[in-house]
Amino acid sequence: MNVRPNMDDWEERVDMAAAFRWAERLNMHEAVANHFSLAINGDGTRFLMNANQMHFARVKASNLIIVDSNDPSTMEGPDAPDPTAWGLHGGLHRFCPHARCAMHVHSPYATALACLEDSTLPPVDQNACTFFDRVVIDKDYGGLAFEVEGERCAHLFSDPRKKVMVMGNHGALVIGDSVADTFNRLYYFERACMTYILALQTGKPLSVLSNDIAEKTAAELEEYPEQGDRHLAEIKAILDEEGSSYAN
Repeated sequence: MNVRPNMDDWEERVDMAAAFRWAERLNMHEAVANHFSLAINGDGTRFLMNANQMHFARVKASNLIIVDSNDPSTMEGPDAPDPTAWGLHGGLHRFCPHARCAMHVHSPYATALACLEDSTLPPVDQNACTFFDRVVIDKDYGGLAFEVEGERCAHLFSDPRKKVMVMGNHGALVIGDSVADTFNRLYYFERACMTYILALQTGKPLSVLSNDIAEKTAAELEEYPEQGDRHLAEIKAILDEEGSSYAN
């Protein structure tokens, strides 16, 4: 039975933990690397994130840590985040207040896209249309995402319409308004990348939709009601039925 500790931001913690557990189940994690974060104050500079090098499959609502992107002494405490998590997510929440939630993964198909000379995701199916003209493509990989690299990436999210970054030779970074919104976007981006990579593997010509149809579909999907919230609610329902410890 899940027991709620006396902790602030509990529902947000539970949502985050569920997203971690499901990302692991979908093989979107990478050993004990990669990070998710969620802003918990008005300007977004304080945020929840996973503890340093904890496997996604073991993340619980209660063991998420609180990080202050304006306080470098955060890195000196016993619960200090991974230095690349501080660099990437600290920079993002410091310079990009519209990024309430951020999820960075090295998921297989999005990372494969990031390794192509042309990392554009063409509108070859409905899922890919979701991201038409809504993706930042970063071609300037500068090594591990320590503070300078994290700040550079954060500034690339200047257009609030674009909420996905293909991090060249690295992976994907997805932002959103909430855990549900961001995880849903991450899920569908990985699925869209999977379809595209598999289609490329056939060696046959691609059937690419027109820009007009792609934009129309993207706009329709943006207005589709409650998709992210319902998606995350079902994930939590499955985890609860299985007796998962995520909400402890």
